[in-house]
Amino acid sequence: MQIGDCRSDPIGLICVVLLSIIGIFFIYSAQSYADGSNWKTQILWMVIGVLLYGLISMVDYKFFLKNAHILYAIGIMLLLLLWTPLGKRCFGSLRWLNFGKISIQPSDTAKICTLIFGAGILARSEIGSIKESLTLLMKIGFAFFIPIILIFLQPDLGSALVFPPMIFSLLFAANLDKRFFISVFLVFLLLLGIVAWDAINYHNFLKNNELAALESQGMYEKVSWVPLKDYQRNRILAFVAPEVIDPRGVSVSWNLRQSLISVGSGGFLGKGHNNGTQAKLGYLPQSVAPNDFIFSVIAEEKGFLGGSIVLLLYLVLLINNIRIASISRDRFGMLLCVGISMVTLVHIFVNVGMTIGLMPITGIPLPFISYGGSFMLICFTMQGIIQSVYRFRHAYE
Repeated sequence: MQIGDCRSDPIGLICVVLLSIIGIFFIYSAQSYADGSNWKTQILWMVIGVLLYGLISMVDYKFFLKNAHILYAIGIMLLLLLWTPLGKRCFGSLRWLNFGKISIQPSDTAKICTLIFGAGILARSEIGSIKESLTLLMKIGFAFFIPIILIFLQPDLGSALVFPPMIFSLLFAANLDKRFFISVFLVFLLLLGIVAWDAINYHNFLKNNELAALESQGMYEKVSWVPLKDYQRNRILAFVAPEVIDPRGVSVSWNLRQSLISVGSGGFLGKGHNNGTQAKLGYLPQSVAPNDFIFSVIAEEKGFLGGSIVLLLYLVLLINNIRIASISRDRFGMLLCVGISMVTLVHIFVNVGMTIGLMPITGIPLPFISYGGSFMLICFTMQGIIQSVYRFRHAYE
């Protein structure tokens, strides 16, 4: 194993520790009305995460290249285990593996394992025109298609949607012909049109059958050829036309409306830590306030200023990740940093966007801040890999 630079880059570690501490404070605040102890568990996960970060940062990142196929197989195997007795169904979705007192979400592990595998394929391949790279694109497409489908079948649309931006960021960083991205963008617009058309048909179906959104119970999904669950259609309509799907705001658009109240009522400086009302009084349910909607709690209690500080920390973290990518001495290290940055960015953009009404509600957590052990450890793992790229970059000059 190569000996890395004894110096480390402190910026990334400082950012993730500060974000994790902020998360602990506001998880406590989000559950204080219910005497929740999740914040204590989150402290434990943060400590384990920092130790994991340090351990991974001391491992030469080329170790991941040499074992990329093994890591990919582990990621796929964990996803397949969901359809065994270890799989745990929660709120109608099969997303968790239950190991006694510990549960993990294999889709989080699949993200980093697939990223490493994809970066490995690109690092070992020559990139040319679309025609010259067709075999490579087929390999990448197949490698990413398997976890996307397995995650989509859980169903977990939010996590599945993290993969396409990851793929395109890797291909873009690998300098694939730009015409490929233009073609993909046109296909994306077509798919968006199909989803919009399906949402309109779904609304007409509910109206013609005099059904409320929560009363359909999967009736439309049985007759539609678009592979979406009706609850996913409800979320889409709650985003684009909440006054149509839920005019009283008491069903599918409830969480979004309460989140907007939380963010809007915070003002510039907020109401003060533990003085928010939406989570404390249960308007933002306990099941979502400390994880999916933790940014709403922050915005209500610390206002625009507090929310801006959180976003500034993320911005510094992402810029630092890209800086390390730019000084990497080989393609694999650069691709790892770019891919990890994109995964982190998508989570931030979608999570914050859904709390302020700019994105549909998808259940994607906020890195280092949302409550959750498996996702916290994956986030620290990803940043540990970036630190490894920084420390060992001189070994490949």
